[in-house]
Amino acid sequence: MNAAVRAVVRMSIAQGCEAYAIYEGYEGLVQGGKFIKRMFWEDVRGWLSEGGTLIGTARCKKFTERSGRLQGAKNMVSAGIDALIVCGGDGSLTGADIFRSEWPGLLEELIKLGELTEEECSPFKTLNIVGLVGSIDNDMSSTDATIGAYSSLTRICQAVDFIDATAYSHSRAFVVEVMGRHCGWLALMAGLSTGADFVFLPEKPPQGHWEQEMCRIIKTHRAAGKRKTIVIVAEGAIDRELKPITAVYVRDILVDELRLDTRITTLGHVQRGGTACAFDRILATLQGAEAVKAVLESTPDTPSPMIAINENKITRKPLMDAVRLTKAVAECIKNKDFAGAMDLRDPEFEEYHRVYMATTKPDELSEKAPEDKRMRIAIIHVGAPAGGMNAATRAAATFCLNRGHRPFAIHNGFPGLVRHNSVRELNWLTVEGWAIRGGSEIGTNRSLPSEDMGMVAWFFQRYKFDGLLIIGGFEAYHALNELHTARDSYPAFRIPMICLPATISNNVPGTEFSIGSDTCLNSLIEYCDAIKQSASASRRRVFVVECQGGKSGYVATMAGLSVGALAVYTPEEGINLKMLKDDIDHLRESFANDRGMNRAGKLILRNEEASKTYTTEIIAEIIREEANGRFESRTAIPGHVQQGGTPSPMDRVRAVRLAVKCIQFLESNKKAPKEVFEDPSTSAVIGVRGASVVFTSIEDLREGETDWSSRRPRKAFWLGYRILVNTLGGRAGTPTE
Repeated sequence: MNAAVRAVVRMSIAQGCEAYAIYEGYEGLVQGGKFIKRMFWEDVRGWLSEGGTLIGTARCKKFTERSGRLQGAKNMVSAGIDALIVCGGDGSLTGADIFRSEWPGLLEELIKLGELTEEECSPFKTLNIVGLVGSIDNDMSSTDATIGAYSSLTRICQAVDFIDATAYSHSRAFVVEVMGRHCGWLALMAGLSTGADFVFLPEKPPQGHWEQEMCRIIKTHRAAGKRKTIVIVAEGAIDRELKPITAVYVRDILVDELRLDTRITTLGHVQRGGTACAFDRILATLQGAEAVKAVLESTPDTPSPMIAINENKITRKPLMDAVRLTKAVAECIKNKDFAGAMDLRDPEFEEYHRVYMATTKPDELSEKAPEDKRMRIAIIHVGAPAGGMNAATRAAATFCLNRGHRPFAIHNGFPGLVRHNSVRELNWLTVEGWAIRGGSEIGTNRSLPSEDMGMVAWFFQRYKFDGLLIIGGFEAYHALNELHTARDSYPAFRIPMICLPATISNNVPGTEFSIGSDTCLNSLIEYCDAIKQSASASRRRVFVVECQGGKSGYVATMAGLSVGALAVYTPEEGINLKMLKDDIDHLRESFANDRGMNRAGKLILRNEEASKTYTTEIIAEIIREEANGRFESRTAIPGHVQQGGTPSPMDRVRAVRLAVKCIQFLESNKKAPKEVFEDPSTSAVIGVRGASVVFTSIEDLREGETDWSSRRPRKAFWLGYRILVNTLGGRAGTPTE
């Protein structure tokens, strides 16, 4: 929420508007006076790394009554405010829309009562409202994610990861209760992210006699050799008769029926705490900036918009339509229309639920593919390690087993195949704990198949592979291209092949999101927050931080948005002397305006390949030389910290979803070798593009969309964000009044 406030304030000022913060929610709007404060550029410095909401929030009964809204309207006109951006849940947004619809009548009443004059009200004939959804439950329809949801999921996954170690050590069962009164998003995503054995959701109550079904699944897992059991229960979980399913009841079943040593963990308000994760900072910043644009473009006839995100695209949706659909979910649950409740959730939610069930119930006979459609599928990692590779491999393997296919892991890339014949068949227990592990459990290698294409083909033929899943970065994409081209000479490659992009650099053509990039950003912003704290403590210090990313500036740019960098240097833009001079002048001005303020530390992010001449050390030296003792500079190089660590929940859940889609792609393209050879679409890259998940053939990508020399796409969606980084960081000029 603080990132959203910062973006709205700075974007408003940059657009020549006045920005105000209303403290304590609608209560502050009704009270007026000191609760309505004009905000300036420096007032929101450092807010990105702060948890909670620095302008406060409160429930307000007065605002639900017309008299309260009347007082709020008076306070807004008195302060000179003619537009309102509201960040909250469906109740807050409904209140805002009612406020807007009543606005002309409220002004008329204030004039009749003598509270305001005609002249005072004339500039404020209409009120424009824009909604931003802040909700950890992710319970708003029409948007894939709400501000705060992924940060809350991060807390849950951290807690369950810690519990996981204890459960494994003692061979225990844990029942974890998470928030979600009417929405099971947190419970479902936590189940997907951590490999939980069972989840309970309000929208999708289990079938009758669910106790036996849960025990059967857990028994199956234990019989396969699993030492731990995790069950996740949403606080609003119910059965099909609307009877609550409590953590205590679930524990009692596990103890009485399965004789498991079972403990309960209720996470409570831990889920709301802590600093925001990278995705939430970026989402809130992009949506805050879009909200200001929406306000300025609104007319009296424009329905109040809600700023949403669909897949990877910021969109505007009619606010009240989204609120109506959201409230309808609770009504459906109340009326036992659970199919209707799931239909009202976004299609992605239903898809995630199907994926979860498919990867947790590998023995489900009804899900098996026909005998003649079953496949031998190879899985290989190519390129540098990236968070989520293991989660994708686990999901692909368990989904294969669920469908009756045989998954094989090729260890240590193509060299492992041709030199050591390192092919191992995967079973359910082998991959069971991989969801939460970083790095690559089967090993990864940058080498391409062209180093010994003949031997690669020989092994493919020997193992009779029917499909290939390549997980990795640009090298994986390059490997797919080579294998596709080699179909002319080697019939062994006339099988469906799919590349699942997984790289911190996010530089694979055909997708806007690569698995691992979110984990990298989280590691980097945690590092930068600590660096900025150090810089702020010494007040007059700037750190030049070197980011990885190869010749793609994605990591540096998005990290710049997430930490409020003063400047970002990328390979796409390069570095020149004029740029450095302007940035040093900006530093001088910025430090001069600080006047002893807190949070005065500055960060400059430089991609490792931004310039061969202007290295991180040289830039720091130039800044130090030009500062003339007014401030000092340091370098900070996080290095491979950006590639390691536990995968973020976003990388885990997207890895699972995309991996399952990859196996479905291979299934749908199981054809005779001649048909595969004649159909170029059987070699493809899966990707998130705009508001959709798409498959793009390698032939379509390699000619028109790939910059082979720079190892990146010719066009990148995030390039436009550089303007926003410069605007919000003050690099494009810091407005004063």
